[in-house]
Amino acid sequence: MTEPRSTSAGGVLRSLVTASRPLSWVNTAYPFAAAYLLASDGVDARLVVGTLFFLIPYNLLMYGINDVFDYESDLRNPRKGGVEGALLDRRVHRTTLLASTLLPVPFVAYLVAVGSATAALVLAGSLFAVVAYSAPGLRFKERPVLDSMTSSTHFVSPALYGLVLAGAPIGRTAWLALAAFFLWGMASQAFGAVQDVVADRAGGIASVATVLGAATTVRLSVVLWLAGGALLLATPWPGPLAAPLVLPYVALAWPYRSVPDDDAARANRGWRQFLVANYAVGFAVTMLLIVVVRSR
Repeated sequence: MTEPRSTSAGGVLRSLVTASRPLSWVNTAYPFAAAYLLASDGVDARLVVGTLFFLIPYNLLMYGINDVFDYESDLRNPRKGGVEGALLDRRVHRTTLLASTLLPVPFVAYLVAVGSATAALVLAGSLFAVVAYSAPGLRFKERPVLDSMTSSTHFVSPALYGLVLAGAPIGRTAWLALAAFFLWGMASQAFGAVQDVVADRAGGIASVATVLGAATTVRLSVVLWLAGGALLLATPWPGPLAAPLVLPYVALAWPYRSVPDDDAARANRGWRQFLVANYAVGFAVTMLLIVVVRSR
């Protein structure tokens, strides 16, 4: 008898890959790698292992837990079941949780062994934020505003960890850049939550968007993006060149500033454009980082 595709080895692997959100891998691996390279003398084993960890195991832990414990609400969400989020067969939930929690172990063990105590604390905080966002009993994703702050931590903490792991002193410029990145992360999470207002309310899930409403949340996102850009203007040259990079996100969100709650799913178009914009903005940031490194 043929094994159901969803529970065959290949089917389970495909489910795990989908659950890890391949489109988002770069959003966590890149901040770590860029920060580590800026703060260190070059490529070494810690950079390679850390980048691999934040590329796949970290994302599988973050999104695998989310997809298992958000299953009931995801059933009501038409955008789930593809690149924007897996709709995992119930039969692979246990496997997903096991893979999500076990795959990071060897990476974390190595990174703790080769890093300082401070680096281990930063890594522990990052992992706590990943688990706390979706795990039962914590569910920070259902605590409005804290949901945006925790989600932003998922992307900013790898950068902070990269700096600390490299042993670099974190000065005013780095803190301003991290703060700007944090505001960007909050804005992005909040804007992403807008499209799910109807589905989240139907599933009994609270979020910054279900509490503030779709239109208010979009406007909050715009303010946070602009505030992040303003912080970058306070950094030494060529840091201010990165400030205008928030404008594409503002432009994408602006058409939805008055979207009614019952039509909030329409913001999914803006969110899809946001995912594409991330790669373009990431390229621009990479060019800027190259300039910074060469000017040392």
